[in-house]
Amino acid sequence: MTDRLTPVLTRVRASADRLHIQTPPHRDRAVDALRAVAILGVVLGHWLVTALVADTRTQSHPTLRTASPLHYLPALAPVSWVFQTLAVFFLVGGHVATRGYHSARARGTCYPRWLRARLSRLFRPVAAVLALWTVTATALLLTGADPDTVRTLVKLALSPLWFLLVFALLTAATPLLTRLSPLWPLAVVLHVDLLRFGLGAPSWLGWLNLPAGWLVPYTLGAAWTRGELDRRRAGWILLTCGATATAALVAWAGYPASMVGVPGAAVSNLNPPTLAAVTFGLAQCGLALLLRERLRRAMCRPLAWAAVALVNLSAMTIFLWHQTALMATTAMGLFAGRVPGLHTLPDDLGWVAARLAWLPVFALALTVCWAAFRTCEQGGGRRRSRVVRSHRPGAAHTPDPKVGA
Repeated sequence: MTDRLTPVLTRVRASADRLHIQTPPHRDRAVDALRAVAILGVVLGHWLVTALVADTRTQSHPTLRTASPLHYLPALAPVSWVFQTLAVFFLVGGHVATRGYHSARARGTCYPRWLRARLSRLFRPVAAVLALWTVTATALLLTGADPDTVRTLVKLALSPLWFLLVFALLTAATPLLTRLSPLWPLAVVLHVDLLRFGLGAPSWLGWLNLPAGWLVPYTLGAAWTRGELDRRRAGWILLTCGATATAALVAWAGYPASMVGVPGAAVSNLNPPTLAAVTFGLAQCGLALLLRERLRRAMCRPLAWAAVALVNLSAMTIFLWHQTALMATTAMGLFAGRVPGLHTLPDDLGWVAARLAWLPVFALALTVCWAAFRTCEQGGGRRRSRVVRSHRPGAAHTPDPKVGA
């Protein structure tokens, strides 16, 4: 067995070495590493806290409903602190977008052309997701599937799209945001929460926090581009102040400890973002900034850099299809009955152990989706990756045009 694997490992190492050598020396690999961590954090978080509970007792077609172990096991809330990494994604996205916009202006590229390049990679893979789930939902309804089950599946499959819409809005507004202080959107979130939770304002007012809440880390990314966050002191201030504020809000202001939505909970920290989610994001951004040097050193290892580059080249494919991978595995498991960790109620640690055992299967299903749909993100061409392309003189800081970039 070892003899058979040796040639494969040799080719993998050779490819990694080649990619390492071809990557421009001026590329900030820590940015790519942070983006990869953010993407994989969201994927693993969803796989760990999203359960599709099957009820096969009442009808021939089993019904599926969503549940979360965080509802039954609130002591697992720290899991959401580790895997709710969207703030880091917006931090990196704001940094790369503002840097790219400045580079585009220096080259004489007009705003519409720059924006089209930024958004094309963002929305290109969406068409495949919409097409597949339109066909799937129609087929399920025509074969007698429970409408509530179909609604649950479609909602899960398309839930990543809210992120793309918010990110696209902030990207389009980048020229207006390059000098905006993060304190302004933070103040908006603070006042909205004060009105909602303190003065009894309508709950719909909270949706103002959807753009404002994610604008905070996005404008922190712009501050990173301006060089205002280069000193380690900035990272420590964000980390300590953000963590302290979040702990105070959870302990004394009644905010949930979980940083993701929990079915059945009166308040969600994520939908829409609350002040606690935003201060927690500040702490995450501070930690990310503090880890930059360590990540740069780690990315000097060819295998580590190759793995990060692979995630970055398929970032949107991974993000858009990870819920489909989970649901496909769950659906296939129904042929074996109610399988622990897939279809059972997530109300004990046995479910958690079973779900951990299913993670490699989810990863395999996502790999199949990646193999089938990655060309949608890459445009089907054979263009050389911007991760390894040599930049023109004067464009040393031109970012990868991928979203989140």
